[in-house]
Order: sequence, then structure tokens, then C-alpha cells
Amino acid sequence: QVQLVESGGGVVQAGGSLRLSCAASGRTSSMHTMAWFRQAPEKEREFVASITYSGGSTSLADSVEGRFTISRDIATNTVALQMNSLKPEDTAVYFCTTRVVSGRRYWGQGTQVIVSS
Repeated sequence: QVQLVESGGGVVQAGGSLRLSCAASGRTSSMHTMAWFRQAPEKEREFVASITYSGGSTSLADSVEGRFTISRDIATNTVALQMNSLKPEDTAVYFCTTRVVSGRRYWGQGTQVIVSS
């Protein structure tokens, strides 16, 4: 199993920045891809960004391209989401997730991001 713990959420004004972090523990050697999803009130959970754990290849949703960056630190088993130029529509609970080589997916508990206008 893999355990994921997110941190770094909070309240920020539009145009500001936040950095989310996700710490993984357990069978981290089995992780293949790590990603961030978000869920706004009364909306479905949506993809934000992903990174392959070994090669570091990244993918970003169109809505955050050019504003968000995803990175990983293999030594500390952490994945970060740097969020710049935040907009009110970025307000959501952000979830860290990982897919291991078996195909199983694990989720963190989520961290709240609120962007005020």
C-alpha cells in the first residue's frame, strides 16, 4: 500500500501563488505516476496535472497550463504542485493520487485551496 498526505493549501488572493506538497510513504517503489486532481463544490473531480515518477514526464490540464507546474523529488518521495496566477475558479479541494504498477490507485485526503477575488 501507499499512503499520501497533502499539505500547503490555504486562502490566497487572485493573482497569488500557493505550493502544494504531497508526501508518499509505504510501497513507494511501486509508484508509476503521481497526479493532482481537484474538486470544486457541486462539481466532479477533475484532472490537474501528472508526472511519471521515474522519468519525470509531465502533463497539465489546459485550464492550468502556463500557471501550474508539477515536480517530484524521488529522494524524499514528494510531489509538488506550484500554482501561480491563481484565479477564483481554481478554488477547490486538491487531491494527490498515485497509480502503482499493478494499476491500483491511491488517494490522499485532500487539501483546500480558496482563491478570493
